[in-house]
Amino acid sequence: QVQLVESGGGLVQPGGSAGLSCAASVVFFRVYTMAWYRQVPGKQRELVAVIRNRGGSRYTDSAEDRFTISRDNAKNTPYLQMVDLKPEDTAVYYCYVEFGHANGTRSTAWGQGTRVTVSS
Repeated sequence: QVQLVESGGGLVQPGGSAGLSCAASVVFFRVYTMAWYRQVPGKQRELVAVIRNRGGSRYTDSAEDRFTISRDNAKNTPYLQMVDLKPEDTAVYYCYVEFGHANGTRSTAWGQGTRVTVSS
């Protein structure tokens, strides 16, 4: 079973920056979609940023111009650079990968989450 492990969370001051990494327990045959989600208690998990295999990225409105999703080519997993962090960015952030198998089927994998707390 594929495991994704996030790292890079922690306590950040408002206006600060952080980078979130994601490591996979396997080498993917093919990756279709990589994304970062976040969740706060009592709310649904929301998409923060997504990058697709054929290029192009998309962000939730609140992350636009502050967050950048990219592909870590060495790990074939997503990386999320966050700047100008705000208290409302406080959440548990999850790494997500949709990947393909040699037989043509597809699967998805989620990380266990890393907490980002933005507070002074």
